[in-house]
Amino acid sequence: MPSLSTIDVNTRAHTDAPQSADRRSFVRGMGMLTGVIALGSPLAALLPSRVWAVEFRVLSSAEAVVLLAMIRSIAPHDTLDDAAYALVVKAIDGDAAGSTQAQTDLKAGLAGLGDGFARMPEELRAQHLKAIESGAFFQSVRIKTLLVLYSNPIAAAHFGFEGEAFSKGGYLLRGFNDLKWLPDVPLADSGPMPFG
Repeated sequence: MPSLSTIDVNTRAHTDAPQSADRRSFVRGMGMLTGVIALGSPLAALLPSRVWAVEFRVLSSAEAVVLLAMIRSIAPHDTLDDAAYALVVKAIDGDAAGSTQAQTDLKAGLAGLGDGFARMPEELRAQHLKAIESGAFFQSVRIKTLLVLYSNPIAAAHFGFEGEAFSKGGYLLRGFNDLKWLPDVPLADSGPMPFG
């Protein structure tokens, strides 16, 4: 599993001096996650650059790293790049930006994970999450993880899934039998094909 130490946490000190409302001061108030996609990743061939960055509207960089660690523990895939998990963090951040109550709940939930959660070994993180799994915070993050992680193109490319097929004519003639991890069905048991 890629370690969270490979993620650059963009933290900047805030000053009390008034600043103009330019892009630089605007970005200074946001959290950000950045990373590099591994050379052996199937994404390296798909993306124009191996470097990625995600900006946040509600979360600080430190909170985003904690949330990323939580999401990685909920859906652990050792070889899945952090970029896929960062899209889940961005979706949760976007939801929190739309509601003061959601923002408060998210920040309280992350604070409840405690200092050093992101640096804990996976076994300790799993134990910590097991203790809070019946709570609303854990359940909301778990559901968002399942919805966003497994529907994004990064994860689809990683798992060998070509994505939705309706716009491309369906699966029957495009990759229906391409999954190599499924056993071959004997021809006698496969039934008739729906075309001539």
